[in-house]
Amino acid sequence: MSESITLTATVRTDVGKGASRRLRRLEDKVPAIIYGGDTAPQKLTLSGNEILKASQIEAFYSQILDISIEGAVEPAVIRDLQREPASGRIQHIDFQRIRADKEINVSVPLHFINEVACVGVKMSGGTLTHNLTELEISCLPANLPQFIEVDMLEIDAGSSVHLSDLVLPEGVTVVALAFGEERDIPVASVTARRGAIDDAEDEVEPAAEADSADAADDEGGED
Repeated sequence: MSESITLTATVRTDVGKGASRRLRRLEDKVPAIIYGGDTAPQKLTLSGNEILKASQIEAFYSQILDISIEGAVEPAVIRDLQREPASGRIQHIDFQRIRADKEINVSVPLHFINEVACVGVKMSGGTLTHNLTELEISCLPANLPQFIEVDMLEIDAGSSVHLSDLVLPEGVTVVALAFGEERDIPVASVTARRGAIDDAEDEVEPAAEADSADAADDEGGED
């Protein structure tokens, strides 16, 4: 689990689309809401500059954040982000409160290792493709990993790493696998080099031609 990020928020009483636009344009603030648990939802305001800095950290999107609301700290995770299409600037954030004794579903980033040394790439000239870049997991807050590693070292050309192949920390499960084996999709694949496929086909064809020639000789011998 990574070091927690703390965000300072104030309770927002001026609500509505017009009020939110004023916050963003005139005061460099980001409107937000926090909900969940046994406490009523609260509309919040956060510093635009603080959110900008935090959003550049990978853990901001998948880890537990400490939301300091006028002195009281509430642990939460991000459930939704709205961005301005042109600039990518964050316009609104939805936070969900968490409880230490209740499992949460969170999407964490995948970190691919040993890609250069991958057998299928280094030895066979295959092409490595990432099918997923993040993974939805379920765990208690204390077991939440910062990321999941995907080791590509021994993956041959023409092979894939599936969800069920991943090595997960203790107490962590993959959400998709709870819905059956058909959800065991590839996380990353190594596609065989096209020339290697052609070479394999060439090796098969002469053998087939030899078998045909032998059969023809046998027929000729019977005459």
